[in-house]
Amino acid sequence: MKTTHKVRERFYWDKLKSDVDKWCRTCSTCTARKGPSTRGRLQRYNVGAPFERIAIDVLGPLPQTTNGNKYILVVMDYFTKWPEAYVIPNQEATTVAEALLQDWICRFGVPLLLHSDQGTNFTSAVFTGLMDLLGVTKTRTTPLHPQSDGMVERLNRTILNHLSLFTHRNQNDWDQKLPLFLLAYRSAVHETTGLSPSQMLMGRELRLPCDLLFGRPPDDPSSPVEYLKISRLGWRMFICSPERGSTSTPHA
Repeated sequence: MKTTHKVRERFYWDKLKSDVDKWCRTCSTCTARKGPSTRGRLQRYNVGAPFERIAIDVLGPLPQTTNGNKYILVVMDYFTKWPEAYVIPNQEATTVAEALLQDWICRFGVPLLLHSDQGTNFTSAVFTGLMDLLGVTKTRTTPLHPQSDGMVERLNRTILNHLSLFTHRNQNDWDQKLPLFLLAYRSAVHETTGLSPSQMLMGRELRLPCDLLFGRPPDDPSSPVEYLKISRLGWRMFICSPERGSTSTPHA
């Protein structure tokens, strides 16, 4: 569905949907990596603004790259679904805390709430001390219900699936392919919001490599004022949409 939507934004031909569906079904690498699509039980958390509440996890160990990286620090914003993935050589608490501070917080600001699993790197004195210092309320999954962190778990599976497509022949350069995945994910419509993370965060779609070759419709705003008006209109439409219902965001 995401692939079809992205193709339709830029191209048109007869039987487009059936052609794209067939192409996806016959991709042997894609089919081999796809697992069960069962969703976890939904929970709801009140989230009212971008970067107000984030989820964090460490993915790995993965095959060590030529740059010495074996893990990925995965961070996602609950409101916009904007993902970040930072390659790290180990999952020590100091490494995780430093990456979160320098790469996420220094760029997007301090979140109000941070959700993680029961990993020792997140429950350590170093990490909890950083959260206390910044005034961040930390929540975590319970041992009996680790699936409550389903949003970031699904992102982890998606990362692994896509990296396998890029690196199935060479396992030691996956850290160089990770930015390509992030570009694709940020520009794809998210099933929860009905918009792409880039639309949610920036009010516009990202320019993709194919746009440089084929161009895009001339719908860019003519001035900063027009851009601001379009962004505000989009926010009003999203907030008032019946599908959204309230300021709480499903979390599974």
